[in-house]
Amino acid sequence: MWAHRELLYFLIWRDLKVRYKQTALGPAWVVLQPLLMALVFTVFMGWLARVPSDGVPYPLFAYAGLVPWTFFSSAVATAGNGLVPNAQMLTKVFFPRMLIHLALTGVRLTDLLVSFVVLLLLMLGYGVGVGRGILLLPVLVLQATLLAVGVALWFSARIVRRRDYATLLPVLLQAWMFASPVIYPSRLVPERWRLLYSLNPLAGVIEGFRSALFGLPLDWAGMAVSGVVTLLLLAYSVRSFLRADENLVDII
Repeated sequence: MWAHRELLYFLIWRDLKVRYKQTALGPAWVVLQPLLMALVFTVFMGWLARVPSDGVPYPLFAYAGLVPWTFFSSAVATAGNGLVPNAQMLTKVFFPRMLIHLALTGVRLTDLLVSFVVLLLLMLGYGVGVGRGILLLPVLVLQATLLAVGVALWFSARIVRRRDYATLLPVLLQAWMFASPVIYPSRLVPERWRLLYSLNPLAGVIEGFRSALFGLPLDWAGMAVSGVVTLLLLAYSVRSFLRADENLVDII
């Protein structure tokens, strides 16, 4: 992987250049997608259902959860389907196939950076200050990145063999969003289900993301469980992908 790092930079730059080439709004979609979703959830969850937001204005609460979620879901969706569109390159040039997943995830990291800048501006508008907890964000972003790569690797090897997985992936991602504390705080989960809920690695990432930004108490135990599950899932996915990689080019 390290020996082919220049190819990784090229793949990221290539995808960045062509991504918004034929769109009217261009990179503005990076910000509009989570903003529009935050607006919808604010109306239905914040105003109508009155979901608690831990003392944070609900629009800010929702957008802070949607920033890491949007990065994760879009990275998994694109990287999980990344092998089939790059079939011609895969069959002609030898390089570690996982570079495709890393490159597509790296492109989404730029989206995360732009969305995060908008989040800081929203915090400024609501008069919410930034504390020392923000120093924890790079660790949480790294964990979300590793988790996205792991899930994408697992799905991509199966999508090559069965295109049914490509149809199943967005459905699972939609369900995963509601199983994660994106639009509600995790304290709403009943105590007897809390341990099982913490096995969802995104729960620790999203709750930690909010807590680090807004100065809320950090659930260190939940974040530790989330980190361990992420590493185990990544290790399993890498091993599974490498075992399938021997025949992927022939099948694709």
